[in-house]
Amino acid sequence: MNIVFLGPPGAGKGTHAQRLMKEMDIPQISTGDMFRRAIREQTPTGMDAQRYIDKGELVPDEVVVAMVKERLAEPDCANGYILDGFPRTIAQAEALDKIAHIDVALNIDVPDEIIINRLSGRRVCTACGGTFHVSLLRGDTCPECGGSLYQRDDDKPETVKNRLNVYQQNTAPLIGYYEKKGILSTAVCTFDTVEENYQAVKAALNAKA
Repeated sequence: MNIVFLGPPGAGKGTHAQRLMKEMDIPQISTGDMFRRAIREQTPTGMDAQRYIDKGELVPDEVVVAMVKERLAEPDCANGYILDGFPRTIAQAEALDKIAHIDVALNIDVPDEIIINRLSGRRVCTACGGTFHVSLLRGDTCPECGGSLYQRDDDKPETVKNRLNVYQQNTAPLIGYYEKKGILSTAVCTFDTVEENYQAVKAALNAKA
């Protein structure tokens, strides 16, 4: 099954994709991982992308699409894959349609206020790299190793709100795009636990299987 994951930053796409990947034995393909791998292996599109990155410029859609095409042609994608972080725009989705068949676009629906609470309450340990939420912490030290905790800049409330605005403007229109194609399935992930939200994701996926 070829799956596109949709949803705002902080909705849990990466967490759920990682678990689905293991259960379904298909790769999770994130844009960041794909870029790093292509650049590390010095593929033609990786080298092309590196030129833009070195200049601090955005990598053009045609280069990103070429990299996706290159990745999807690899043997581990033969039985399906999960695209996480691509496409981000209607133009990218239209380009993807020309190089791949998508079976399900899975939209992880989480209200903004829950995402802001999740991300702005996240703390990271400077020593072990562990991630924790303030609601589960006692004090300001890491419960795993005793290291000091800090809040990442992109987890600060004003930054989270900006990221959500960018998502609404650029990526949220993909929900309507895939709905028109008849392949959209939505999982409302407002439960308190990761397990409950994951089961909602699986139910939404199975509804389109």
